[in-house]
Amino acid sequence: MRKITNEELGRPTAEEFAAQEKLPVTVVLDNVRSAQNVGSFFRTGDAFGVERIALCGITATPPSREIHKTALGADQTVAWSYYATTGACLDELHAAGYTVLAVEQVEGAAMLDSFRAEVGRRYALVFGNEVDGVDQAVVDRCDGALEIPQVGTKHSLNVSVSGGVVLWSFFCQIFPKRYLCRAEDAEKSKI
Repeated sequence: MRKITNEELGRPTAEEFAAQEKLPVTVVLDNVRSAQNVGSFFRTGDAFGVERIALCGITATPPSREIHKTALGADQTVAWSYYATTGACLDELHAAGYTVLAVEQVEGAAMLDSFRAEVGRRYALVFGNEVDGVDQAVVDRCDGALEIPQVGTKHSLNVSVSGGVVLWSFFCQIFPKRYLCRAEDAEKSKI
């Protein structure tokens, strides 16, 4: 086994990335207080090619040294917008035809492992504050909710870790064959 070099990875330039087809997902950060978590969302958003990130309320915005430190430059490649309130953001997303889903532990939430994203539909995924989660008034305005199944004693994940888990699930469902390895390649890599 040999590590693949950065050159061999075939990373797109910023211009090529901007022109690529995007995952039809907008990430909404509802009052996320840590700039490092925001930076992690930018980096994850870049990895999975999200349309954009909506930064709401007290959520830090670029340019920010703390965001940039964690994003490793993805804050310059992933499109983003800022809204004074998450409600204003949701109004815009609903008007544009997005299905808005809170990523939160709420009554009636669909478990992520059984949720099936529909190809051709545009989604907005709302992630909340590190302490309080997605605000109840925001949850009330969503079309539904997703919950990540867990078995530990905490029943919580860091918000940016939750973002990685949920975005990976959407990526696999919406772009399953375009970017993921072929079955025979996966078979070769079995340990």
